[in-house]
Amino acid sequence: MYKIQILKSADKTLKNVVQKDRIKIVEHISQLADNPRPLGCKKLKGTEFYRIRIGDYRVIYKIEEDDILLILVIRIGHRKGIYK
Repeated sequence: MYKIQILKSADKTLKNVVQKDRIKIVEHISQLADNPRPLGCKKLKGTEFYRIRIGDYRVIYKIEEDDILLILVIRIGHRKGIYK
């Protein structure tokens, strides 16, 4: 089972999301603890990051598999501006 850590900047963005969407995003992030590469996730080209889609929002994260199993959530945002 992986431990999930969310960067402060991603957490700040998450707090500004509408509550209905925020609940869905938190559910999907918590499911990453059991399966860090769920169906539909994609590895971003040229980086070590992965991306999952939740409606119009995207969660970008990194999987650390050294001594501790850790998922580091880097960014959360709307699909229009997440990759810029």
